Amino acid sequence: MTVIVGAREMPLRDRWPVLVAALWWGVTTGLSFVAVPLLFRHFGDPAVAGGMAARLFQVQSWLSVAAALLLLLWGRAQRGRGDAGHASWALLPWLLLGALAGLVQEFGVAQKIMTARQTGASLALWHGLGSALVVLQWLCALRSLWWLAGRRT
Repeated sequence: MTVIVGAREMPLRDRWPVLVAALWWGVTTGLSFVAVPLLFRHFGDPAVAGGMAARLFQVQSWLSVAAALLLLLWGRAQRGRGDAGHASWALLPWLLLGALAGLVQEFGVAQKIMTARQTGASLALWHGLGSALVVLQWLCALRSLWWLAGRRT
């Protein structure tokens, strides 16, 4: 099966990285900037909304890690394919940063946010750091999607 791109046909197997990047960016956008704010708007109790938001951010973090790893594997497979192999290195820092941000959010910051009130830690500090990590993952997904959608194989 092929897809027409401009005046050329492109095999569908060469387009799956764009789909992965689009899902990564779309889910991150939907969960982080639509679903989570709606939770806090519609639940009367911030503790209930916070618990639900934590679950959604957990899904989003793991999606970032999985999408980045899939795209890293794709980039590795591109080695030896001439210009496509060299160009795939352009995504390497963005993919590593997106995966790292997801892991730090999941294993470092999320627990601190959930326990900040009980431990006396600064909820504002940890919430701000968590928000920054979400935005960083969103930017990494956007950069990956932008680059992949514009590439020519």
